[in-house]
Amino acid sequence: HQVQRRPSHRHFASERCPARLISKSGASTPVVNSPSAPNYLPYFFLLAGDLSENDWEDFAADCTLPPFIPMPTPRTDGAHFQPASDQSLLVYFGRQIALDTHQRVSKLFRLLELEPIPGVRNLHPAYCSLLVSFDVLKLSHDELEIILRRYLDRLGDVRLPEPRQMEVPVSYGGQFGPDLDELAAVRGIKPAEAIELHSSITYTVYFLGFVPGFAYLGELPEALATSRLTTPRLSVPPGSVGIAGNQTGVYPFATPGGWRLIGRTPIAMFRPDRKNMSFLSIGDHVRFTPISTERFAALENS
Repeated sequence: HQVQRRPSHRHFASERCPARLISKSGASTPVVNSPSAPNYLPYFFLLAGDLSENDWEDFAADCTLPPFIPMPTPRTDGAHFQPASDQSLLVYFGRQIALDTHQRVSKLFRLLELEPIPGVRNLHPAYCSLLVSFDVLKLSHDELEIILRRYLDRLGDVRLPEPRQMEVPVSYGGQFGPDLDELAAVRGIKPAEAIELHSSITYTVYFLGFVPGFAYLGELPEALATSRLTTPRLSVPPGSVGIAGNQTGVYPFATPGGWRLIGRTPIAMFRPDRKNMSFLSIGDHVRFTPISTERFAALENS
């Protein structure tokens, strides 16, 4: 039995290490799913947002705990730092998907591209964060955070390029959009209305991920927001346009996927022989244009 009194730190709990939270009143609460969740990662965070430090006093475990990971360091400008691994640091700007948050992520990403930090290996932007991977022989988490703070202080001076206006032709429904009718029924609208809604919005590319060329586009009209499929498909055809939650996107390759498929584009979203391998880039503005199956075939063969 081991009790750690470190309320200013975030703790790990291991699947093989039953753990408990001890409140100030002395009550002991097991960490839910800690010892018996095979689908969980080997370690998981007790997120600061889920548990107030005023609600507990001790953390007890039946084995030696891994090293403590510092809690995110707050900043007056809203940015936080969180070690994501022994060689990566996460900079995040909140937890809500919003255009102003996207702008800040994009500005930090651009500034780091224009003025690279020696020892930084890769940059991975997401909806609300930027993951910075680095060479541990050249930088530590603390050293990198100090440098990044100076970059954050300069975001107000960063000018982002004018977004490209991109058009993606889509043949909706039928064999190309097997989930369109069901999605429309769930949302209480007609398939034609769903197509009109989906193609009436100018979307923003928030980031690329999952597979090369897969652009996460937001935000979807609320009337179309629908959960993922309960059982993902083993293979989604390339070019398939899908919806998941309040986001939409296009599958560049044939991959497993659980997004609801409403159409397909003949445009290749990723080609290694192109100068810009990904058809879409972060910050692009995207419109979907309905086309017929005949037009789809003509564009696919051209």
